[in-house]
Amino acid sequence: MSVVKANQTASDEIEMLQKMLELAKRRKENESKEDLSVSSGGKSDGSGYEGASFNVKTFNAIAPTGLEKFPQGKYKVAGDESDLPGPPMAIMLRSHKLQVNEVKPTVRAIVRCGAGTNNIPVKEMGERGIPVFNTPGANANAVKELVVCGLLLASRGILEGANHVKNVINVEEKGEHEKIATRIEKDKAKFGGTEIQGKTIGVIGLGAIGSRVVNAALGLGMNVVGYDPVLSVDAALALPGDRMVRVTDLNDLFKVSDYISIHVPYIKGVTHHLIDAKALQICKPNVCILNFARGEIVDGAALKAGYDSKMLTGKYISDFTDEALRDDPHLIVLPHLGASTEEAEDNSAAMAAETLMDFLETGTIRNSVNFPTTILAPHVNSSGARLTIVNKNVPGALGEITSFLGSKGVNILQQINTSRDPVAYTVIDLAEIPEDPSGLQEEMAKVCPDVVSSRFIGSVFNDTLGQPGAYFYVKWAQGELQGE
Repeated sequence: MSVVKANQTASDEIEMLQKMLELAKRRKENESKEDLSVSSGGKSDGSGYEGASFNVKTFNAIAPTGLEKFPQGKYKVAGDESDLPGPPMAIMLRSHKLQVNEVKPTVRAIVRCGAGTNNIPVKEMGERGIPVFNTPGANANAVKELVVCGLLLASRGILEGANHVKNVINVEEKGEHEKIATRIEKDKAKFGGTEIQGKTIGVIGLGAIGSRVVNAALGLGMNVVGYDPVLSVDAALALPGDRMVRVTDLNDLFKVSDYISIHVPYIKGVTHHLIDAKALQICKPNVCILNFARGEIVDGAALKAGYDSKMLTGKYISDFTDEALRDDPHLIVLPHLGASTEEAEDNSAAMAAETLMDFLETGTIRNSVNFPTTILAPHVNSSGARLTIVNKNVPGALGEITSFLGSKGVNILQQINTSRDPVAYTVIDLAEIPEDPSGLQEEMAKVCPDVVSSRFIGSVFNDTLGQPGAYFYVKWAQGELQGE
């Protein structure tokens, strides 16, 4: 199975590189047109901007739809740092296993084109003051459709039947059409199944993907029981509350479900082996489990014990292999296909680019896995000087920061302070641009020991304060930043 996954990944990479080549050709054509415009007295780009750019390093092949979101000239995006005009200020990736030493101190943010961030050292990035973003919901429809496929694979013996025709009937009948046709009709009895209409599906996790699975299941005539202990208001509004049952005790879902579909993140100590031996004893004997979330959420050894003892007879459908179930006939494991559609790749890349630009240009944080959501509209009387500060989430830190700014005669028009676990994030709009922004940052870091990093944002691309690369202070790596 690892070979299949490797081949699938290679095919995906080749296809994406072909798309990137086409995009590069189009960009080259556009640059030629722009050069002609300049020689005729025109501007170098549509806005006339000729200053510094935000430099974004990519790992993996990113869908052209996402790369096209970055305005030419204002953003430089490349997989090879030597193709960037300066050190990277952000990282954009898909499946690359990012190492801490690959993140230079000039990096302000990391964004993954996808939902999971297991390939990113999130904890270490939080300690360095670097927000890690993802794109929740961008691949939701693709995963939902795979779940529907999983329901049918679990109920009808489709894959087993197709393999029987290919590997048994065709071989035994030596390719003779009439005999093959007769056997196909005769052997259908080996693969009797059940219909999903009228059956009950338990959906664990009712976010962007889970809510779509709920609606798809209802459309297929199924009964739906949902469970989500941390359901957001927005997610709740997306649910057809009058057509499904929500439970607050997971055991209530286990008791009644013919199918269970998992849509929660893997959190060590929380969702690790969420479905274990105890849960399986509560489930119906013929329950079918669909796991397109994370392999570790299901205890494969417990499931194998249930199959071996005949306590369980249903199938386990997943795109994660499990050592304990490797040769068990109840297991149908697929390559990791959840987000492997052209539409999902495009949606994820576009959402990643927009999220990254919003943060770099305004300090706004949405869809971060290690920083709090933080949105502050510019003050109507703002000078354009916005200061963003990352600090340790400890008592008194914010007071020290605001007291320091007050001692420097800085007039704060508005501010927002948010926190998440060990990280606190503050956005402040100032009445005037400081005379010495860099000196102010350095002194603040000395006076306020809990400050991790700070960044001034002005009128991006229009003034010195807001130009990419200007006035970014990272306490832990000041020596390395001198060459930025």
